[in-house]
Amino acid sequence: MKQTIKLGKGYEDCRAEVEHIINQFDRAGDTVHDGRNTIKSFDTPRGRWNVKRYHRPSFFNRFVYTLLRQPKGLRAFTYPERVLTAGFETPAPVAYVEQRRSGLLDYSFFISEQCPYCRRFYEFGNARVDDCRDIVKDFARFTAGLHEAGIYHRDYSPGNILFDRVDGQWHFSIVDINRMEFGPVDIQKGCANFARLWGQPEWFVQLAQDYAQARGADPQQCIEFVMAARAKFWKPRAKHFNLPYTLRF
Repeated sequence: MKQTIKLGKGYEDCRAEVEHIINQFDRAGDTVHDGRNTIKSFDTPRGRWNVKRYHRPSFFNRFVYTLLRQPKGLRAFTYPERVLTAGFETPAPVAYVEQRRSGLLDYSFFISEQCPYCRRFYEFGNARVDDCRDIVKDFARFTAGLHEAGIYHRDYSPGNILFDRVDGQWHFSIVDINRMEFGPVDIQKGCANFARLWGQPEWFVQLAQDYAQARGADPQQCIEFVMAARAKFWKPRAKHFNLPYTLRF
């Protein structure tokens, strides 16, 4: 097996720590998620790191990711720098580790700093918009800023948006950003970015209005774009998700 390690900016002296974590990944660390991919957290001299091990690709995909496409872990490692440089928050990339067997991709790992924010957008499934008005407004501005900067998170889902209040201000951080697009984002595409979120219709209406204001767009048109995208995404999927609330369209 051949192992390659890429270190993030500011972490060039952490190779030994990265190798140690990868070598003990199966028997150490605190499990955050154990599914198709496994995420663990580790305490290190540089703080707490999250380590995501991507599942071993199928035989066919081993060729695809070796010859045709960047592996997901490599994208997750390279994209944060573009987001951070643009002035938005995402966990800083520590390292990318790629293991190959017979020249083909095997396991790969993405290591990042752990985001200090503990709240996620799952909590807005049944939220009254009046109870989170300031969060909705600031989040709409945050998203509009991403889009104006040409940053589009293709998996803008509740678990991938972390937030908390810091010094009286709401801060947002995007995670799991291996599925990103960089380039112009028009109003309709920007509104469609909210489709995967949880929330009642009134919550989405307010979000659309605040997004429109942040981008100088027509509020009613944004409401129509947002609600159409929400319905298109959730109507065929709702029965397959164990949602803790009832969707209303």
